[in-house]
Amino acid sequence: MSESKLAGQFFDAAIGLLQRVRDEEAENIAASGEAIADAIAAGGRLFAFGAGHSSLAAQDVVYRAGGFALMNLLAVPGVVGVDVMPATLGSALERVDGLAGAVLDSSPARSGDVLVIISLSGRNALPVEMAMNARALGLTVIGVTSVAYAQETRSRHSSDTFLKDHCDIVLDSKIAVGDAELTHEGIEAPFAPASTVVTSALMQATMAAAAERLVEKGIEPPLLRSGNVDGGHEWNGRVMTEYGDRIFFRH
Repeated sequence: MSESKLAGQFFDAAIGLLQRVRDEEAENIAASGEAIADAIAAGGRLFAFGAGHSSLAAQDVVYRAGGFALMNLLAVPGVVGVDVMPATLGSALERVDGLAGAVLDSSPARSGDVLVIISLSGRNALPVEMAMNARALGLTVIGVTSVAYAQETRSRHSSDTFLKDHCDIVLDSKIAVGDAELTHEGIEAPFAPASTVVTSALMQATMAAAAERLVEKGIEPPLLRSGNVDGGHEWNGRVMTEYGDRIFFRH
């Protein structure tokens, strides 16, 4: 069977976007890593939030080999993924006013912590209010979003603002409005979204920058090892014990 032309085109598109964010967002990635490292050094906690498919990049940095043990998922019931039935309910919940404030008020997040909010469009009520409320509580907010949406669409929040307007640091994923990289004759809708690839890369690059900054401060990054390599469980047990008061995805 011959190679797929469209598959190759998607890889080219994704690689091009990764090169753009590597080069154009380098300073913001470094700043995000420094904010995370500073919070860790000061005894703060780390949280990541995303709704719908944006939650995939948030989950990607929580409780995983090679990741920071301190990164916690700030989960909003019904919007973390497509497990909610019907799946369209998750999209509807993103537009509910007041939900973000209720979640933050019942969470362990407090002043001095860092919250990474991932929202491709950044236009719905949930991520906008999450950022507004988090900053009011004294958290440092890092927004991972596509700034193009703020230029080409209207906000769905009553303030007429976007996620990017309420962040201390913004990481622009450069994803075009619509999140579909390919078109093809005979296919009416654009297809092949790249936002998950790019956003996850931005998150991992940020965590790498944070690890680098911690080493510069003389602090061992609180990393987890794979449980499928010899000594991994013992390593993770030590890290979990040392930082147990800042880890909320365990009992």
